[in-house]
Amino acid sequence: DVQLVESGGGSVQAGGSLRLSCAASGYTYSSYCMAWFRQTPGKRREAVASIDSVGMTAYSAAVRDRFTISQDNIKNMVWLQMNDLKPEDTAMYYCTTRTYSCSSRPWGSRDEYKDWGQGTQVTVS
Repeated sequence: DVQLVESGGGSVQAGGSLRLSCAASGYTYSSYCMAWFRQTPGKRREAVASIDSVGMTAYSAAVRDRFTISQDNIKNMVWLQMNDLKPEDTAMYYCTTRTYSCSSRPWGSRDEYKDWGQGTQVTVS
């Protein structure tokens, strides 16, 4: 079974930075898409960023130029570097993955993913 464990969340003032980590285990796929989503109470889970097996990245308009997604294929780790944080970035952040590339189907659709981590809370004040 695929397991995803997020860490690195916390409380930070506006303008600050955080780095989220996602440790993946339980699978080995030659083609995949790893993504970060976020969710606040009462709202839909929204896509933040994605990265695939060849290193192609994509970002939502809300975080582009502030967030950076990266990975270590050998260690099965994905990170989300978040800079210039804003109060509207406050949310529970989730890591997710699928067994086909980010470009083959919409990477920002929650329905395209089956395995999710437990989430890590980010609070910006």
